[in-house]
Amino acid sequence: RVQLVESGGGSVQAGGSLRLSCVASGNTYCLGWFRQAPGKEREGVASIVTSGGSAHYADSVKGRCTISRDNSKHAVYLEMNSLKPEDTGMYYCAAFWNGWCPTLSSSDYAYWGQGTQVTVSS
Repeated sequence: RVQLVESGGGSVQAGGSLRLSCVASGNTYCLGWFRQAPGKEREGVASIVTSGGSAHYADSVKGRCTISRDNSKHAVYLEMNSLKPEDTGMYYCAAFWNGWCPTLSSSDYAYWGQGTQVTVSS
């Protein structure tokens, strides 16, 4: 079983930046970031293959967010710039071993972190 711990959330004004971090307890194949706003379904934000680094982004964050990984630390990061109020939500890190990656489908992921809150004020 892989455990995931997120950090780096916070409150920022629109236009600001945040860098989220997630550390896994062991090796993984695919890592992703998801978010969920109150009253809304969880949506995929970005995903990356730990080997090779191929990544995929949701249209809503393309050009504003960058996902990266550090395999030596079993870590994945999400750099978010030009934040908007609609980026507000709980951000979750997720991982899996077997399957097609990158993917923004939450059902593909077997392991989930507890989440870190991001709040963007206008």
